[in-house]
Amino acid sequence: MFKRIAFLCVLLSGSCLLHAQKKKKPVAAQQSTTTVQTDRTVWVNNLYKIVYPVIHNMAEGTLKQNLPLELGPQYYLPVKKVTYLEAVGRTMAGVAPWLALPDDETTEGKMRMQLRNELLKGLRNAVDPSHPDYLNFRTEGQPIVDAAFVAHAFLRAPKALWEPLDSLTKRRFIEEFKSLRNRKAAYSNWLLFAALTEGFLLSIGEQYDPARIDFAVRKMKEWYVGDGWYSDGEKFSMDYYNSFVIHPMLVDLLKILVEKKMAQQQEYDLSVQRMVRHAEFLERIISPEGTFPVFGRSITYRTAVFQVLAQVALMEKLPAHVAQAQVRGALTAVIDKMFTGNQNFDANGWLVLGFNGHQPAIADQYTSTGSLYLCTLGFLPLGLPASHPFWTDAAAEWTGKKAWKGEPVKKDYKVEY
Repeated sequence: MFKRIAFLCVLLSGSCLLHAQKKKKPVAAQQSTTTVQTDRTVWVNNLYKIVYPVIHNMAEGTLKQNLPLELGPQYYLPVKKVTYLEAVGRTMAGVAPWLALPDDETTEGKMRMQLRNELLKGLRNAVDPSHPDYLNFRTEGQPIVDAAFVAHAFLRAPKALWEPLDSLTKRRFIEEFKSLRNRKAAYSNWLLFAALTEGFLLSIGEQYDPARIDFAVRKMKEWYVGDGWYSDGEKFSMDYYNSFVIHPMLVDLLKILVEKKMAQQQEYDLSVQRMVRHAEFLERIISPEGTFPVFGRSITYRTAVFQVLAQVALMEKLPAHVAQAQVRGALTAVIDKMFTGNQNFDANGWLVLGFNGHQPAIADQYTSTGSLYLCTLGFLPLGLPASHPFWTDAAAEWTGKKAWKGEPVKKDYKVEY
């Protein structure tokens, strides 16, 4: 890119790339993650590096021009009709809590402000039918999925991303969301996508489809199999979709319903308990080296595997025996290992198909470059300010690290709720 401008920088040194006139590789964050001061730096630098190409090109009106169209084996979707909305929705859903923090004059604060301003500009382009970067909500099934991630971002950061939009842009988004109703969601986690978009419309006082919401909530109750796990449809699959989609969207949908007095508080509380239990599993699967098991569908979503753990931390709902600092340490190790190097980025800073490097054979037949930006969902705790104990508590080792050192760890048992 010829406008890699400002703020792709290392916070500790304060050095920035201002008004760069030619392509440059992203500046790597400092490798050490052994002090409290550097953990947030690692997160901020890497999230910025991931989302900058999407958000900056949205603002410039060059997203469709510059986003690579790399496809998984036997890819079967019309890529130009779906991948751009995938990139936008998934980027937004993960970056939203961070962008919702108040402005300040720190280097991080300036990075946030730049991204927020560019994203708001890009969102106007995204629903302007006359703009080259107008996104497709109107045809194909896939937009049901990625419209939900856009809606999730608006729910996570209403004052930063929804309220500042002009009235015409808001009306256009509402119309695009409603246009999804002429297609049905697959009988799986997709039910939550259709429901969450309707839940957002409900939350802003717009006409909504209660049947889509009710059907999704009822099916998720039926598909709960116990111990913090839902089945994705009638048959259980051992993969990470409980974290990619099911727990976060169900909990946030029920929150809206409780606020609108359309669901009971205990129903929401139970769903949160189940999500917290699932977060315990995710914390335990992180190895002492910051790696985690590579199995199941959509493993190219990388750090989205940890959305549930990240959201539970953001909600300040971690169980008493799981310290905030140990979650910070574990996720920092994962993020540092996966993104501080450039193995997961191409020469222009876009994510490449793969898990930890360019590994196109591991991509699914529905995966394209835009799909990969779901990885931002692992960064949700950046919505906690730098002064929060999650960031300031003294470093603590996580379960996997303590267990493999022979130190005491809490025994794990199933739960009955």
